[in-house]
Amino acid sequence: MSVDNSELPGPRPALEAPETPVPPRWRELLGPAHRGAAIVLAAGVLVGAVNIYLASSMLPTAVAEIGGESFYAWNMTLYLVAMVIATMLVSRFLARWGNAGAYLIGFALFMVGSLACAASPTMPVLLVGRCFQGLGAGLLSGLGFAVIRSALPRRLWTRGNALMSAMYGVGNFAGPALGGLCAQFGSWRLAFVLMAGIAAVCGAAVPRVLPRGERSDAASPVPVTSLALAVAATVAVSVAGILHDTMARAAGIAMALLLVVGFVAHERRSARRVFPDATYRAGSTLKWVYLTLGLLSFGVAVESFVPLFGQRLAGLPPLAAGFFGAAVSLGWSLTQIAGSSAVRERTVRQLRTTGPVLLALGFLVQGLLQREHASIWWVIIWAPVLCVAGSGIGLAYPHLSVAAMSAATEPEEGRQAAAAIATVTTMSTAFGTAVAGALVSLGGPSILGSARWLLFGFAVLCAIGIVTARAADRTSRPKRSAAAEDSSAVTQDS
Repeated sequence: MSVDNSELPGPRPALEAPETPVPPRWRELLGPAHRGAAIVLAAGVLVGAVNIYLASSMLPTAVAEIGGESFYAWNMTLYLVAMVIATMLVSRFLARWGNAGAYLIGFALFMVGSLACAASPTMPVLLVGRCFQGLGAGLLSGLGFAVIRSALPRRLWTRGNALMSAMYGVGNFAGPALGGLCAQFGSWRLAFVLMAGIAAVCGAAVPRVLPRGERSDAASPVPVTSLALAVAATVAVSVAGILHDTMARAAGIAMALLLVVGFVAHERRSARRVFPDATYRAGSTLKWVYLTLGLLSFGVAVESFVPLFGQRLAGLPPLAAGFFGAAVSLGWSLTQIAGSSAVRERTVRQLRTTGPVLLALGFLVQGLLQREHASIWWVIIWAPVLCVAGSGIGLAYPHLSVAAMSAATEPEEGRQAAAAIATVTTMSTAFGTAVAGALVSLGGPSILGSARWLLFGFAVLCAIGIVTARAADRTSRPKRSAAAEDSSAVTQDS
């Protein structure tokens, strides 16, 4: 006769609680098994981010020595255009040369460009060097996100993305600081030599720390039309950023937006794409993920003008004003540490939508804090407010990056989706810089008016990210089971 144990006296066995996913620790990512790969991936993103603003801070000193003031504004434009071109070719480089080969080419291009800048006798030579730097930096930035899929197990993707995302913030802080320091002592060439040395050291480590990856002699054809439209849009918005007339600048931005619309229309019906097919598939999250990433990256352009406001409105010395300018990047970088620990799906979704809220709210409050002849105690409040704005990027960016990487099931499409993160970030930086300049010019001679136009305008534009982040959640793809995820992680490890 069977006995029903539930009727027996005494304590009953406790129901098993659902297993709580354990977040990976930073020491797992930076431990012996993955340390080398993580450092190389992060260094590749960092050198590109540092050099966006490194040359800009040294250019006045360089112009005084080698001349070429009429080419001054093309320093940033050519660098960003070269970066965009390279990020769009990442998946082709991986297919043709594998992980290690593509990374070696990226570091070699960056090193050659840096040495050319260091040795440049004239401004045109310096600009050629900046083009090579941009090609190498764009390739390295895109590779960082694409190679994560094979260099790290899936459970470490969020940590890896957080590390590389933080490199953008560190680069925005370190670039102007390093460039300003070298320019202060009249050794601007030394900064480029230092960058070349870092590239050489990282390149030497590549064969030992990165998996070679699969190679294919039948790499997909280059999407020439898409590439041309994207480059034209980047050039148009970069040129708009250096124009002084408000109407001309607005026309340049409008032209860039039309080119972006043309780019998307062509990609939707073309067989040769920059972005993966899932981006344009009905019900896919990918287009909303990319839009949210773009709007978060767009907001960083505010940093370029915060030092100006600090000096003009509060009388801060350049060094102190520069610190306030880096507050957004500081908040971005520091928040990665805590934000990337989230593993529960509900928490991850909340972080992805909270990020744009904090970014927009931070700019709104910062705009309200602007006033003429502000006291030092009033200005001190700026730092935490700007850090809060930057923390919005730090909370959302790594989880959005993993969402982009996970949206495609095929390995080739997955690498393409991951590499496109760098394309979106670079193009958004260019657009943000141009739009920021246009908003500042609307203030006319009033620096207070310029500050409010910029900060309130960016608060509105970045708030659109709240809508796109929610749209990504509403159209989320079916989730795989935990067993399937574990199987995927084992496959990646092997």
